[in-house]
Amino acid sequence: MLKIRLKKYGRKKRPSYRIVVIDSRKRRDGRPIAELGFYDPITNQITVNVESIKVYKDNGAQTSKTVESIYQKAQQNQG
Repeated sequence: MLKIRLKKYGRKKRPSYRIVVIDSRKRRDGRPIAELGFYDPITNQITVNVESIKVYKDNGAQTSKTVESIYQKAQQNQG
């Protein structure tokens, strides 16, 4: 099963995340199938490819709770 979740990167005490599509059995920082966006919780910067997330969700991918809230915010700002 595919999951849309956050992949952590950045340095110590300065986390940043990429929103990725990955097999649910892979580790958090494993190789993703696709990268769909970026999230920086410190500056609250969000960059999301809403159309790609919608396509993956329509094909059966499940989102994590955090990614779902980021996706909802991005849809509100876009529309």
